[in-house]
Amino acid sequence: MRGLVIRNTGSWYDVRTDDGQLLPCKVKGNFRLRGIRSTNPVAVGDRVEVTPVSPVTVPDGSPSGPLSESPTGFITDILDRRNYIIRRASNLSKQSHIIAANVDVAGLVVTVAHPETSTTFIDRFLASAEAYRVPVALIYNKVDIYDDDERRYLDALMALYRHLDYPCFAVSAVTGEGLAELHTFLQGQTTLFSGNSGVGKSTLLNRLVPEARAKTAELSLAHDQGLHTTTFSEMYGLPGGGSIIDTPGIRGFGTFDFEPEEVSHYFREIFQYGRDCRFGNCSHTHEPGCAVQQALADHLIAESRFASYLSMLEDKDEGKYRA
Repeated sequence: MRGLVIRNTGSWYDVRTDDGQLLPCKVKGNFRLRGIRSTNPVAVGDRVEVTPVSPVTVPDGSPSGPLSESPTGFITDILDRRNYIIRRASNLSKQSHIIAANVDVAGLVVTVAHPETSTTFIDRFLASAEAYRVPVALIYNKVDIYDDDERRYLDALMALYRHLDYPCFAVSAVTGEGLAELHTFLQGQTTLFSGNSGVGKSTLLNRLVPEARAKTAELSLAHDQGLHTTTFSEMYGLPGGGSIIDTPGIRGFGTFDFEPEEVSHYFREIFQYGRDCRFGNCSHTHEPGCAVQQALADHLIAESRFASYLSMLEDKDEGKYRA
């Protein structure tokens, strides 16, 4: 039997089978021994093979239905993934954490204030998505609370990323500003929602999918940071067609399994200008005849993007982004 993983609580997975059942499942024991070096070998969005388990019968012979500690199915295989997006895991015993699989677009929800999403975080996410062939749209939330300076900064950021061909949306999950345009864009697609804690993913989800009733919370007044309200990943149907995968907020985004010579490939403009470098293995940091350095001097590459590129070159320190 095959189905789609629509919810992951850590140890349990809800699978919507192709015949319409909702089957709570666990991963088959030996399936974990395949060498999948991840904190979660199965992710929301995965197509999987499942084996149903018969309802348990209590000693007096009366059917009790599945016991709370017993699964109603086992996931025995993951079908080939079209794509997925991962980040460096905080669990020291593993290497990666798969955020979601088989998505049409990753909607990175960001804010320029309350809390501020750093451009380094944005660029790390974009680079990882490029590496795993996941298109990204940037969703700038909370536009209703920005002052004039913050709004000008927002406009500059959106201009930068639109120039790089990333779709950008300025929205307010509170007032509804920009949501009609965003809903039209998301229609018919499977969209991952990701971002820092506190950027309003759950509030945005509730506006787009009212029946989701996702839990929300106010920012920490002391630190202007979000509190974790989403504790597991879940897929919701989008009215009119499509779906949204809501994921827990993340404070940092450690990139995973990038070799230094590959990093420039995942920055669109650096890759473009890098083709004109004198040396084929140019690191774009110090070599003579570096076209990227010249483009940076000519303001054709944003300093923030190049700074993000340099920070990723330093990621070989395995513990740098571990909790």
